[in-house]
Amino acid sequence: MPARGEPHLSVVIPAHDEADRLATTLRRISGYLDERRIDSEVLVVDDGSRDATPEVARRLLDGRRGRVLRRTERGGKGAAVRLGVAEAAGRWVLVTDADLSTPIEEYGRLADVARDRDRDVVIGSRAVAGSRVEVRQHVVRETLGKAFNVLMRAMTGLPFRDTQCGFKLFDRKRTKPLFERMVVDGFAWDVELLFLCVRFGLRVEEIPVVWRNDPKTTVSLLADPPRMLLDLLRVRWRFRTGAYNP
Repeated sequence: MPARGEPHLSVVIPAHDEADRLATTLRRISGYLDERRIDSEVLVVDDGSRDATPEVARRLLDGRRGRVLRRTERGGKGAAVRLGVAEAAGRWVLVTDADLSTPIEEYGRLADVARDRDRDVVIGSRAVAGSRVEVRQHVVRETLGKAFNVLMRAMTGLPFRDTQCGFKLFDRKRTKPLFERMVVDGFAWDVELLFLCVRFGLRVEEIPVVWRNDPKTTVSLLADPPRMLLDLLRVRWRFRTGAYNP
C-alpha cells in the first residue's frame, strides 16, 4: 500500500518558454484530475525559461498539490524529466508535453492498460493500429520522425513504432533506478528509458492515443536529429560497456 500522504499519480510537465500556453494546459489537467477525484500532484519543471513560465505555473498551481521545479539553465527535455521524476512522490508518474498534443483524457486509457495487463510502463503512440492523429505534422517533420524510428529500431532492437510521443505512464518505484542511471539530456531521453526498461526486464506496452500536432514545437529540424542519433550511439556504447549496470 502507498505510504500515508503519497499521491496515486504525479503529473510531470517539462516546460521551456511555455508561458503562452501553460495556463490552458494546467487548467485542463487540473480540471480532469479534480473531476475524476484522482489523488495527484502536478510538477512543472521549468527548464531555464526566459519568459514567465515559472510565474504562470506557480499562479495556476496555487491551492492544489504540486509545485514548480526550476533549472536555472536550459538542460534539455531529458534533464527536465529526470528532475521531475526524482522529485515525484506518486505511485505512478505521467510525463506529458506542455502543449497537451495528447489530451490529458488519454491518461485513463494508459492507466487501464497498466492495471489490467500488469505493465510497468505504458507509452502513448501515434503509429499503432487504433491511434487517431487529428492534426498532422508538416510532411517534412513527419517523414523525419518515421526515418528516426526506423534507425532507432535498427540501432537498439526496440520494437516500438513511436518512442517520441510525449505521453508516458510508468511505475515510479520500478523505473526510478533506471532514471538515476540515465544521461541523455535531449529529446532522445525516451529511447534511453525504453531501452533500459526492456534490457532490465520491465514490462512495457505501446498503445494508441489521440494526438494533435501543435505547430509551436521546440524541436529543431536542423540541430536535433543529429543530436538524437549521437545519443542513440551513446546509449548503445554505455550499455555494452556496462555503464548502466548497478
